[in-house]
Amino acid sequence: MSNLPVLETERLLLAVPTAGDFSRVRDFFARNAEHLSPWAAVMSDAALEDVIRRRVNGAEQEYRGDRGLWMVLARRENPAGPMIGDVHLSNVVRGAFQACYLGYQIDREAEGQGLMTEAVGAVIDYAFRSMNLHRVMANHQPGNERSARVLARLGFSVEGIARNYLHIGGAWRDHVLTSLTNDDWTPRPA
Repeated sequence: MSNLPVLETERLLLAVPTAGDFSRVRDFFARNAEHLSPWAAVMSDAALEDVIRRRVNGAEQEYRGDRGLWMVLARRENPAGPMIGDVHLSNVVRGAFQACYLGYQIDREAEGQGLMTEAVGAVIDYAFRSMNLHRVMANHQPGNERSARVLARLGFSVEGIARNYLHIGGAWRDHVLTSLTNDDWTPRPA
């Protein structure tokens, strides 16, 4: 669909998914179910498929409604190939806050190549420059060292620990709270 953001990095193409991307997104989650299970809520295959369908079908409206931005990742040399990850900004709040939450995940076979840092960096740049957000917040489980390194490389500051923050894998899990602020933020005319 036209007028939706597409971001290009050295190795990646990031785009808002549309209905035609449903199979690619479903295949990503099927391929990576075990890989992502320590960090994601457990749900049945049918429930996951329903969530994916609703997210894909609502991605454009979420962006146009200034509520979030979900981008799926593909390798630049194979843009129509498999989805290898995603980055999403959610719960955009305007007014005095001008902030959102950041989430991301990558295919097990693409891990350890710096691709997540590249993708998240591009989305944060878009959030600050184009969406004019002041603050991006990201939370991760204390044992998720890869995620902690991505955030540290991008300049996120640790702000504390949230006890029993999310119910994942059948138990309430603590999370490390981090954020990054846009020091160049200025209000835009309404």
